[in-house]
Amino acid sequence: MAGRRPLHRSAAGATVAILAALVLAADQYVKHLTIENLPKHEAVPVLGEFLQLYYVRNSGAAFSIGSDMTWIFTIAMVVVAAVIVWKTVEVRSRLWAVVLGCLLGGVLGNLTDRLLREPGFAVGHVVDMISMPWMLPAIFNVADIFIVSGMISVALLVVFGMRLDGTRERDQAKSPEDDAADGHEGATASAGA
Repeated sequence: MAGRRPLHRSAAGATVAILAALVLAADQYVKHLTIENLPKHEAVPVLGEFLQLYYVRNSGAAFSIGSDMTWIFTIAMVVVAAVIVWKTVEVRSRLWAVVLGCLLGGVLGNLTDRLLREPGFAVGHVVDMISMPWMLPAIFNVADIFIVSGMISVALLVVFGMRLDGTRERDQAKSPEDDAADGHEGATASAGA
């Protein structure tokens, strides 16, 4: 992507905000449809055992871990959302803007449940409805999909050295031509001494 100019700060911020809003809206809409149309704790086959809809309310994290500590997950999601918003100021990469926008939307989707759903503020239960029993025993939602894929994408961007500003780690290292030029100048300086 050497030919692409970096995003302007406002364009990066707008990209993150728009994607986050779209993911949040999609997540909350699917949760609304789930609450209104699916029976609770009853599998509804979509593609047999491959994909099922199964409406549950989850007070914990993945696999219902920590169901007695819902308020901790609420605090953690607020911190994660704040860090994403804070880091967005540094973003000039289109790829980072897309990844962070989708990740923020997923975090805000589940945070909305924690803040606004029963049994109460900051301890609400997350609405889950997607089940793939052949793959794993977890039941998840649209926000979870964006959180997991966003975190995998962040890890890959970091591993491949993509910085928030769109530059790469390897671009910052000296090129062989720079090393040769430095060595040539040093040899000329010693010869003149």
